Amino acid sequence: MLNLINTIILGIVEGFTEFLPISSTAHLTLASNLLHIIQSDYMKSFEIIIQAGAILAVVCLYWKKLFNWEIFKRIIIAFIPTGILGLIFYKVIKHYLLGNTNVILWALFLGGILIILFEKLRRSAVSDKEITDISYKQCLGLGLFQSIAMVPGVSRSAATIIGGMLMGLKREVIVEFSFLLAVPTMIAATGLDLVKNVGNFSLSQIHFLLIGFIVSFIMAVISIKFLLNYIRKHTFTVFGAYRIIIAIVFFIVLTLQIK
Repeated sequence: MLNLINTIILGIVEGFTEFLPISSTAHLTLASNLLHIIQSDYMKSFEIIIQAGAILAVVCLYWKKLFNWEIFKRIIIAFIPTGILGLIFYKVIKHYLLGNTNVILWALFLGGILIILFEKLRRSAVSDKEITDISYKQCLGLGLFQSIAMVPGVSRSAATIIGGMLMGLKREVIVEFSFLLAVPTMIAATGLDLVKNVGNFSLSQIHFLLIGFIVSFIMAVISIKFLLNYIRKHTFTVFGAYRIIIAIVFFIVLTLQIK
């Protein structure tokens, strides 16, 4: 059952993991399992909506870039594939994929392997492009990569960042673009879920949503600053290894629970 302590814990998990390439959705689901919270329709909505707190952190930290017309155009173009595919597959994602622990663990595990392989095999980016230099064609490509993250456990940031680096973009540039692209993506996801479900929420459930939102915002600010400092000297290999380890640990835990 969701209570104040659980709400704060989930807000911390969401805010800190939203922009790291380890999947905030996966961590929210696994944390809910550890806290023995049932994956009800409300919990699925809770996990979607509190992500808006993390998005507000981006707006506060990057509002000048969001009001740059050249950057704004690129964000909107990159959002188009996710927006269209999200509307088409909304019901499938929410009812069959969100909260599916097996899907999440396999996505974490395989994604971790791909990140490590990518970092081992890729060459350093030679591009000196900034966000305003990213072509519209590349923006659409980045949007398609982000769409892969509709599968819970894939990680929106990981898909976008790897897609951008495959295009030869600098790590710092694509990480910042990933932050900015999250704004329309998560606003759309949150808005769609609120429109469809807000009438079903009780007053106490709305209170928990607000608390989770605020905690998520605070932790996201910390997470963004951490990631920007981290990528200046390190690759994403450690995140790939972490994904593999946590997937294996939970596979073992779930197997023991079944027995």
